[in-house]
Amino acid sequence: MDYNVNCGISMEIERVVTSTDTAIHFGSGEVTVLATPVMIGWMEAAALNAVKAVLPEGYDTVGTSVNVSHLAPTPVGMKVRIVAEVIEVNGRMLNFKVKAYDEIDKIGEGTHGRAIIETAKFLKKANNKGK
Repeated sequence: MDYNVNCGISMEIERVVTSTDTAIHFGSGEVTVLATPVMIGWMEAAALNAVKAVLPEGYDTVGTSVNVSHLAPTPVGMKVRIVAEVIEVNGRMLNFKVKAYDEIDKIGEGTHGRAIIETAKFLKKANNKGK
């Protein structure tokens, strides 16, 4: 099946770091800076939204892998720009280059894998798990 996803498709999103995005609030550290899991979540959101519009109706993507470095801290109140770009399409498996920048530095970079799924079939399988 052709999913209409090609290398080079990209998405850029912006977020502002709030107190609920911090490591101390998230439970991943003791400091009031952007939590790594939150940054990764934003990277996943950018990747998801990069391809969502081109997928056939009834299809979506789910995360399969993350290989990301968090390079610099970002304080509460600072704007963060996240970029995700499709760099590999292998059937229904997608690989993205992801980067994040605050107003001063590159704060994160790496790769993120996603799989194209047929939503109803995927949810049926998940909901029947263990039954």
